[in-house]
Amino acid sequence: MEARTLLAALLPAVLLGAAIFAAAQTANPVVVMKTSKGDITIELDAAKAPISVKNFLSYVDEKFYDGTIFHRIIKGFMIQGGGLTPDFTEKKAKAPIKNEAGNGLQNRRGTIAMARTEDLNSATCQFYINHADNFPLDGAKYAVFGRVIQGIDVVDAIAAVSTGTVKGYGDAPRQPITIISVRRSSVK
Repeated sequence: MEARTLLAALLPAVLLGAAIFAAAQTANPVVVMKTSKGDITIELDAAKAPISVKNFLSYVDEKFYDGTIFHRIIKGFMIQGGGLTPDFTEKKAKAPIKNEAGNGLQNRRGTIAMARTEDLNSATCQFYINHADNFPLDGAKYAVFGRVIQGIDVVDAIAAVSTGTVKGYGDAPRQPITIISVRRSSVK
């Protein structure tokens, strides 16, 4: 009889724990981007941008972004990085992915999106973080796949650095802004 009472008392707690565990497994992934200016925590929207999120996380898991730089910085517009080393050597990227623009996510301040060429389906490893609302990029079909949830002050600090032309790249920071690492996180 006591075992039955104990089981009845514990069952709600076990079910609640299982529900919390299941919710955590389906929650949007979060990454922490450590930069030479501070940390940026980004929540990725796997439901609305599954291809872009899977692509980005594949680079994260391979530590591809470690030691890359923000190579294009335009205050009041965006900061772009993820594909070049501090000496402006382009890293070898994987095959391009299908563009997911039009997924309901907008190029708002603090969102992260895939950088690409004029070819809509040319995004690989490079990304940008919007420093301002950039709604014209929605019409131009630039695919947002997440948002900054901590560290927008770091985005502002990066956007404020002095820029010029460095090794043929315009709007490049005069002093390198390094992405030290990008790692998955349990922070929400």
